[in-house]
Amino acid sequence: MRLILYSKPGCHLCEGLQEKLEQIQALSFELEIRDITTREEWFQAYQYEVPVLCLSNPRSIEDKKQRDHNIAVREEPLPRPSPRATVQQLEQMLRKYIRTSDAK
Repeated sequence: MRLILYSKPGCHLCEGLQEKLEQIQALSFELEIRDITTREEWFQAYQYEVPVLCLSNPRSIEDKKQRDHNIAVREEPLPRPSPRATVQQLEQMLRKYIRTSDAK
């Protein structure tokens, strides 16, 4: 599973969420951090919304091939966790969305 965190430099909410995600050990996922200031389309989409956490959900082998060639695949935005959420609460939330995504 792959999670994408859209963030920007100096954003304390982004840094806090990233730190918590990096502390989760009971779930196996790849975390990709995307700095919205590096691409205009990311900046336009998320400049007032960061941090934004998405589940990258390749639907098939073909999607995986596209991802490997840096072509966008389907991303499912997840609800923004509270900055006060603990690592355990964040892990619980992720488990819920991983199960929902796997069922699709």
